[in-house]
Amino acid sequence: MRLWLAAVGRARVGPARDLFEEYAGRLSWPLTLREVEVKKRLPPDEMKRQEAELLLAAIPQGSVVVALDERGKALSSEAFAAKMGAWRDQGVADIAFLIGGADGHGDAVRARADLLLALGPMTWPHMLVRGMLTEQIYRAQQILAGHPYHRA
Repeated sequence: MRLWLAAVGRARVGPARDLFEEYAGRLSWPLTLREVEVKKRLPPDEMKRQEAELLLAAIPQGSVVVALDERGKALSSEAFAAKMGAWRDQGVADIAFLIGGADGHGDAVRARADLLLALGPMTWPHMLVRGMLTEQIYRAQQILAGHPYHRA
C-alpha cells in the first residue's frame, strides 16, 4: 500500500516540517508528498476550484481519497487504524490524503473524497496538519502491528 499526501503550499524549513519528516521517516508504508500552489491571487471560490484541480492531478488515478476537512468525520485513533487496516486488507494500492488551502477544499475534492476526515472541530495551520496527520498514520501502523506505541 502506497500513501500520498497532496497539500496546498510549500513547507519551509522549521519545526512543522521537521514534525512531518520525523513521522514520515518512521512509516513502513511509502509516503510521497506532493505540494501544489496557485501563484496568483484569486477570489476564494476560484482559488478553491484551482487548488482542487491541482490536488486531484497530484494523486494516482483510482486512489482512495481522504480529504482533511474541519467539517469531516472525527475518528478515534483506533477507528482510523481500523479504516487503514480495512483498506490494506481489501488490497487498496494507493491512499491519498488531501490538505486544502486557507479557504478549504473545492467542490471537486469534496465530491471525489471517499472520506472527509477532521482532526477535530478546531482550525489548524496547514503545515502543522501535515505532521499531525502523519503521526496518526504512523500510530495507525503501530496499532495494526500490535506495537505498544499507542497506549489506549
